[in-house]
Amino acid sequence: MPLAVFGVLDWAIVAAYLALMAGIGAWAARRKTDAAGYFLAERQMPTWAVALSVVATSLSVATFNGAPQEAFTGDLTYLSLNIGGFLAVLVVATLFIPRFYAAGTLTIYGYIDQRYGETARIAVSCMFLIGRLLASGARLFIAAIPLCLLLFHTFEPKTSQLVAAIILIGAIGTGYTIAGGIRAVIWTDAVQIVIVAGTAVLSVLLLLHWIPLSVGDLLRVLREPVSNSGHSKLRLLDTSWSSGGEYTLWTALIGATFLNTAAYGVDHDLAQRMLTARSAWRGGLSLLAAQCVSVCVVGLFLCVGLLLYVFYRRPDVMGTGAPMDQLRSTMAVYPQFLLAHMPTGLAGLAIAGMFAAAQGSLDSAINAMASSAVSDLYWPIRKNLGLSVDETGATPRIAVAITGAVLIAFAIISALRYDPSQKSLLNFALGVMSFAYTGMLGVFLTALLTRRGNTASVLLALLTGVIVTTLLQDGIYQRWTNLLFGHPHTLATFWWMPIGTVAAFGVCVAGRPAVNFNTRS
Repeated sequence: MPLAVFGVLDWAIVAAYLALMAGIGAWAARRKTDAAGYFLAERQMPTWAVALSVVATSLSVATFNGAPQEAFTGDLTYLSLNIGGFLAVLVVATLFIPRFYAAGTLTIYGYIDQRYGETARIAVSCMFLIGRLLASGARLFIAAIPLCLLLFHTFEPKTSQLVAAIILIGAIGTGYTIAGGIRAVIWTDAVQIVIVAGTAVLSVLLLLHWIPLSVGDLLRVLREPVSNSGHSKLRLLDTSWSSGGEYTLWTALIGATFLNTAAYGVDHDLAQRMLTARSAWRGGLSLLAAQCVSVCVVGLFLCVGLLLYVFYRRPDVMGTGAPMDQLRSTMAVYPQFLLAHMPTGLAGLAIAGMFAAAQGSLDSAINAMASSAVSDLYWPIRKNLGLSVDETGATPRIAVAITGAVLIAFAIISALRYDPSQKSLLNFALGVMSFAYTGMLGVFLTALLTRRGNTASVLLALLTGVIVTTLLQDGIYQRWTNLLFGHPHTLATFWWMPIGTVAAFGVCVAGRPAVNFNTRS
């Protein structure tokens, strides 16, 4: 099969997409508003737009690149994690969101202030900022891989070309986020997820056209056991009990439930979106709708990975239609296909989809971190110093600009420290945030479910989450289990969350409630 060329038409389509994003940012910036409007859009966003924005943020480019990689090298068990996703959104929609709306604060960490005081709020907010910088830095690094492949025909970590790609994507996302705030983020996200899903549909249709098999014969090929695993490529549930299994039924029911509860409930990056809806009920409805859409989109990208497996790894099936290009790495299997085989014009749409996936998680992270830095840290510090706070000034936009610059720096660090031999792209992105999530979720569950806890126990719980998660890291966990049991054990990333959260919750709930317990919570 001849290789495609990324031509003038393709570049024009990518440029049109970037111009559209800039236009939406400029349109959103026309409305003059205070900090609450800039960060929460006056709580007037439509439910469907909020839902699409949540999907765009939660999937990110890690799914765009990582899900096809998972299906290409493995099977469909990654999709089973959505079992925990649905359980988590039910918990967050009924328990978390109503309390956050009742608190009436600019960020969800204002609720912690009402329960445990300003010091606890600052500590939880700092934990969020550090964790989100690390996790979003990893996402931005992953997002730069296809762009680096497009611009420089290389995608290896620790290269100046990858650093340049990181800076370019980060600067574009920061630019339109500065202009329009959360309103620009939500509307651009809504457009971006449509482009992302369209790219997946287009890829599936083209691969089905190029693979010389009927759908029935294709399914028969995919049902054949793969030599390195003994399982079919269509395996959906892994019911084995293995502490090192990443996508088993048990990690889906337990680990993924904890992880998604933290992602939707205590991470302001996603929780902020629900606070822009017109009511708590609409915020919860948007989250449930987002989870339904996410399952469909993830399923599409997994289908892409299965078809790419046949396309690249089964020359006996492809025959004379086998691709002429040598697959460079499974880490970039989907970007390489898009760049090498998409027809002129369609390639531009596909690359626009990659940009959309990259910026869908980047812009929201920048806005959420800026809102937390301003309302949870900067303004309280100014008030304590006896200085005035101007909620109608340029502070929010300045915070967004600074946050964007710092996030780009963390993405470069992620590119330098990533080891592809240790973790897949998805596991790398999912594992980073666990250091912050475990302690934060333990604190929020204590606040929501009990009348226990105080400032000291909140601080200790956050520290406990970090320590426990560190002890569960692969190398450390294997060393101390080897000392205890005589041989090393492995532990899947998804078990970090339930173990760390339970430990942090135990520490936080042990604290006696403060005398001035706020009964409004």
